[in-house]
Amino acid sequence: MYKLKIRKVGNSAGVTLPREALAELKLGEGDMMILTRTPDGFSVTPYDPKLAEAMEAFTQTRRKFRNALKELAK
Repeated sequence: MYKLKIRKVGNSAGVTLPREALAELKLGEGDMMILTRTPDGFSVTPYDPKLAEAMEAFTQTRRKFRNALKELAK
């Protein structure tokens, strides 16, 4: 567990990740990462273009078939 301080970065806010966390995530300066809401809070993972593409396809499919999915969920 790491205690991180939020700092002002221009008009936004940011945190500095410890070197050990970056090494474990296999991330470095300039890399992209994903912040995902989970039932337990948030999760940080490296950005994966293939996963992003699959999630976009899922989002479009979910919108297209939302009524059918709602009925199946009953």
